[in-house]
Amino acid sequence: MPKGQFKIFPCEVAGIEIVEAATDHAFPRHWHEQYGIGVIHQGAQKSHSGRGMVEAGAGDVITVNPGEVHDGMPIGDAGRSWRMLYFDPSIISEAIDDMNEGTIRTREFVRPVLSDANVATVFQRLFSVMTTANSPELQREELLLQLLPTITRERNEQDGSSRASAAIYRARNLIDDEPTFPVTLADLARTSGLSRFQVLRGFVKATGFTPQAYLMQRRLDLARRLITKGTALAEAAAASGFADQSHMTRLFVRKYGISPGAYAAACA
Repeated sequence: MPKGQFKIFPCEVAGIEIVEAATDHAFPRHWHEQYGIGVIHQGAQKSHSGRGMVEAGAGDVITVNPGEVHDGMPIGDAGRSWRMLYFDPSIISEAIDDMNEGTIRTREFVRPVLSDANVATVFQRLFSVMTTANSPELQREELLLQLLPTITRERNEQDGSSRASAAIYRARNLIDDEPTFPVTLADLARTSGLSRFQVLRGFVKATGFTPQAYLMQRRLDLARRLITKGTALAEAAAASGFADQSHMTRLFVRKYGISPGAYAAACA
């Protein structure tokens, strides 16, 4: 696959996004709404993750949890290529509930990078099945359940963003519930019952982003979903709360490493 290209495969299973990429783009801090599992094919990258700085090279498995703030930079001038499967949280939750007979309901992908040839092989088989038309549902389910025990563990609910105060949680929900709303710091302070300074400091501690940066991330999530459904770019920008299409495009390229137009073409 030529460097600088992204390919988004059609998927017969709702809630799963299939991506193949080759790029030297340096991704700034961002997150995904989904769980992500992938394998580096060529080259290498380093990235900040929920567990600090990590590096991944050819053959390594890479993972990301929903809402986990991370970035990604190539190591060397050649860039890197990878394949990823992104799963809506409900799919992973249902699979893990099956694995644990419903006794453990909250899990996370424990290692951002995993050097395990067997896990990589199972992923490659799952990727192949997912990109094959009319593939057996039983085979897809079996391969996913083979992957998960190695890369998941029970989440400690006292770690990370779960320690955020109820006040910051209320402020964040104000953005999550309606990311197109032109929210102000005063709005967040009023909702949370904190001062504007307390909101700003607490928000960064809980999410890794200022409220404005967090709002832009949520708008980008909304724009991406609309574009995936075939919404025209100008309409997607307006419906996501951006001032105009060019504003959406600048931020979209920074987060995803691909323009909205190219992303739309890859989804077609």
